[in-house]
Amino acid sequence: MTNSVRFYRDVLRMEIIYGGEVGYFSSLRTEDGNGPILNLEQGRSVTDWGRLIFYVTDVDAQWTHLNERGFDPGIPQDAAWGERYFHMLDPDGHELSFARPL
Repeated sequence: MTNSVRFYRDVLRMEIIYGGEVGYFSSLRTEDGNGPILNLEQGRSVTDWGRLIFYVTDVDAQWTHLNERGFDPGIPQDAAWGERYFHMLDPDGHELSFARPL
């Protein structure tokens, strides 16, 4: 729980609305409060659940932010479906995508 909360709170700047680093269950949301709520539960990590997509203002700036903090995000690219995006794994191995319409 500690690593996940620190990643989503400190790196992705999400707000804790319940729980925290020492909790068994925690809920976080994006700073603007308009995005979905992410629930984290202490226990066995499940990585085959899908992908969480964050729409960001600047894909390349988000990539730089994560890269400078020691993460290994994929190289940003323009997709045929009209988005600029990149993927990476969170500390528990869940796939994340950061995207912006072109």
